[in-house]
Amino acid sequence: MGVIISIVNQKGGVGKTTSAVNISAALGAKGKKVLLVDFDPQGNATSGYGISKKNLKTTSYDVVMSNVRPQEAVIATNCKNVSLIPANAQLAEAEMHLLQIEQRNHQLKKALIQLKDDYDIIIVDCLPSLGILAINALIASDKFIVPMQCEHYSLEGLAQLLSTVKKVKRTSNKNLSLMGIVFTMLDKRLLQSNEIMRDIKRNFPPSSIFNTVIPRNVRISEAPSHGMPVIYYDKSSKGAESYMKLAGEIIKKLND
Repeated sequence: MGVIISIVNQKGGVGKTTSAVNISAALGAKGKKVLLVDFDPQGNATSGYGISKKNLKTTSYDVVMSNVRPQEAVIATNCKNVSLIPANAQLAEAEMHLLQIEQRNHQLKKALIQLKDDYDIIIVDCLPSLGILAINALIASDKFIVPMQCEHYSLEGLAQLLSTVKKVKRTSNKNLSLMGIVFTMLDKRLLQSNEIMRDIKRNFPPSSIFNTVIPRNVRISEAPSHGMPVIYYDKSSKGAESYMKLAGEIIKKLND
């Protein structure tokens, strides 16, 4: 049975979708059978794999609203071992429509249970919010990864996220656990970045922080406009090397 990992941070612009796209591609390149679920109405994980959002027949909206069998929403990507449940702007309507469903917070879990045996790892790219869709993702997940930029407001956001996770564990998913915090878009020349990184390392056990950091890297920024993960856009770049290293660390944590 596979493991479900949400990539979550309610703060935007921290490299969350970039990490979801590149972690899934790197895990696939390392031989894992991966499903990436785009669970953000912006659909950036979908376009990050070069898939047009305009002509999608079924999306994660249909999955979470139980309009289709989840298998019907899965499409292939051009990357080794990676499949995708795409998203577009329609997913934003789910926030309102789910309010009319009794088990509204468990809709994604009900869907992904049907796919869990088909994949080694299911990655869920969450939207930057702690609303009903993010709660669905956390309840459906075994573990979660927090991409984090080293800036002041990130610390506040992390505390808020962990408070929400505590409530989810208490009420709906007692087995949910933090796989790790990963520092993204890191520029070690900035004093503030280094100070915040030290603060977090002081306050969290080493096992909850990934050793791999994702640097600020031009190739990572360029890759989405070419519709491909950085490991396929420029596999020799520092960005590609970092995500491959991070994928190796994720696999090791899953095997421990």
